[in-house]
Amino acid sequence: VVRNYLELMCSLPWSSETVDNLELAHAREVLDRDHLGLERVKDRILEFIAVRSLKSDPKGQVLCLVGPPGVGKTSIGKSVAEALGRKFYRFSLGGMRDEAEIKGHRRTYVGALPGKMIQAIKRAGSRNAVILLDEIDKLGQGFQGDPASALLEVLDPEQNHQFTDHYLDVPFDLSKVLFIATANSTSTIPGPLLDRMEQIEIPGYTLEEKEDIAIRHVIPKEIRASGLRLSDLKMDRAAVRSLMLDYSREPGLRTLQQLVNRIARKAASRVVEARQKKSRKLSLPIRVGADDLLDWLGPKRFHNELAERTTAPGVATGLAWTAMGGEILFIEAADVPAIGQQGGALKLTGKMGEVMTESAAIAWSVVRRLASSRLKL
Repeated sequence: VVRNYLELMCSLPWSSETVDNLELAHAREVLDRDHLGLERVKDRILEFIAVRSLKSDPKGQVLCLVGPPGVGKTSIGKSVAEALGRKFYRFSLGGMRDEAEIKGHRRTYVGALPGKMIQAIKRAGSRNAVILLDEIDKLGQGFQGDPASALLEVLDPEQNHQFTDHYLDVPFDLSKVLFIATANSTSTIPGPLLDRMEQIEIPGYTLEEKEDIAIRHVIPKEIRASGLRLSDLKMDRAAVRSLMLDYSREPGLRTLQQLVNRIARKAASRVVEARQKKSRKLSLPIRVGADDLLDWLGPKRFHNELAERTTAPGVATGLAWTAMGGEILFIEAADVPAIGQQGGALKLTGKMGEVMTESAAIAWSVVRRLASSRLKL
């Protein structure tokens, strides 16, 4: 037990740190190469580098990237570390329930280990590394303790220069670490923990950005992953646009990546089958157009009915927010002839929450107010 403790104490980078690359042009080049869009995140990293070049010992920064899945929150941490020239380490907080996972076990227990923070510093080998705290909104809470409360000391710039792990029982300086947390939604993050992080919203990619990313990164990556050469499979720009409109309406890129991988696998199957049969009927490259997607992927998953439904009177469009992205709602209204004492009543259908019911009641009040004022005129 004592030997393990001493080996850990000797292997920690108490004074070892990397030299930051403070060239703004280099950082911008790395960030633009790896990610399209995400201007707020890039500007924040450039601001951090600028402050670091003016002040030699700034306090540690804690950034929280909030956005739907597949928009590049996790991968941007690697780009930030590369731009700064720092070591990078990532670990996921999803489902973590034990406070000792963060602050370590006391040495009196059998099989005691240091917490994730000390382990991350040890494996990174630098006390000013970039540490990515993935899925911070999915922290659990069990009878062992509350890991979200244990993170308060880690992420507070006023406290983490004297962070004490239960296993080490010696203060370790975390103030020079750049912490980057990722979350799909801030609603499940406790308020005191959220207050210690600077939130940066990543709403997702526009259609044009997704198209550019798919052509430059996603399609070449999936073609290589399927064992094909880039010259074996070609996808038209119209096919890529149709993929995003008819098969994968999402703010991120994961579903699009899966669909491209599916096409590449089928193309690989055709190539191998032709080679094994020694058939010359298959001509390379295999071209995939917008009209061919029905054969490759089956029927469309989404149909664009926005223009059709909004042309009918009594139909309005609404917007809904979810952690996975936005949705378009069609709100339909119809007037019913007054029968007996039922005239002038409003009836709502569907599983509506309190907010939607309140909105409908407000709209009904506005309609009645306008109707009464026009009758007076």
